[in-house]
Amino acid sequence: MNAPLFSPEEIQFIQEHLNDEPSKLMLQARRYPHLPIAKLVQQIQARQKAQHKLPDWYANANLIFPANLSVEQCSSQVTAQFKASLIQGESLADLTGGMGVDTAYLAQGFQKAFHFEQNQELQEIVAYNFEQLGLKHIAFVGGNSVEWLNAQAVAQTHFSWIYLDPHRRDEAGGKVFALSDCEPDVVKYQDLLFQFSENILIKASPMLDLDQSVRELKCIKQIWVISLDNEVKEVLFHLKSNHSEAPVITCVALYKNQDTQTLSFYKEEEAQTAPSIGQPTRYLYEPNVALLKAGAFKLPCSHYGLQKIAPHSHLYTSAVFQPDFIGRSFEVLAVCKLDKKAIAPFISNNQANITIRNFPLTVKQIREKLKIQEGGNTYLFATTDAQGQKIVIVCQKVTS
Repeated sequence: MNAPLFSPEEIQFIQEHLNDEPSKLMLQARRYPHLPIAKLVQQIQARQKAQHKLPDWYANANLIFPANLSVEQCSSQVTAQFKASLIQGESLADLTGGMGVDTAYLAQGFQKAFHFEQNQELQEIVAYNFEQLGLKHIAFVGGNSVEWLNAQAVAQTHFSWIYLDPHRRDEAGGKVFALSDCEPDVVKYQDLLFQFSENILIKASPMLDLDQSVRELKCIKQIWVISLDNEVKEVLFHLKSNHSEAPVITCVALYKNQDTQTLSFYKEEEAQTAPSIGQPTRYLYEPNVALLKAGAFKLPCSHYGLQKIAPHSHLYTSAVFQPDFIGRSFEVLAVCKLDKKAIAPFISNNQANITIRNFPLTVKQIREKLKIQEGGNTYLFATTDAQGQKIVIVCQKVTS
């Protein structure tokens, strides 16, 4: 591979200037006439983007980072490692290899893996990086992966798993979310993919319409809605050849600094749940965004033994603490109206954290009304109860 290797001096320059402002470095280019400053600054920019997203790769000084867009679009280390925990087998085909982050982690569970990529320069960088990472069981296939599959003899080509992360930008560079608008169109090519594997794993945008995707895809065995630090990052679909039952939906809450939380259910369970409604008691629970994206609005009531504050407020309460709840847990200090005098005794240093759920005012408007700043250890949940009353639930985080 003809990857653009950097000299020891150039690698040292990158490492010494990792925390510098790239634009300022470019202005200082004349100070380093013997160095390709533009290329080195591109590496610094990419590494800065990857510092928290890909900490292990960031820490490896020998890796080459491709264009910033590849870094922005790739999976994070945490989500890639989670995906790698889901699938194993003899052979894996990553039909949308890209920067190779998912390939690198997924391949660890397979005897042989294949990285497909249309951009030859990008694939050469990936091949070089995999050498540095000691990944010697990954083969590289250039060109369009769908065209490659169409040219193969089905009887002679088979993979334990096929993985795809379809490109989510249109020809004008705008973002798209629906699976049928992405490249390759996995909705269109489902039957082709099943000719080469019984197991297909598709990574999709967190913005896609989940119900629409379920209607479009065949043989869905399981769906994972994955959040990282309470932000939905991706939706995964496992398509299993000839699977005809309803898919299991699993909400996954990943965190950088605490244990993973999960909840699995069938859509029918959510539909059949009749939530118990009640006023806030001792504990309040705010659901992780993965629950909301997956449509698990009523299920927490039956699963955890909770009551909803109101049918459309998506806040839950209980008299007995439920430590396994997926989301944030609080102890209720008071329930009052949006009134500065009523709330003041619970606030120190004129600070509080404000969340709104089914409430007519914005967070900014509430701050202005109460004349308080962001921060502190007090949490205010402005919501509407089952009787239509506008209330503020004053809380503090549960301490273990």
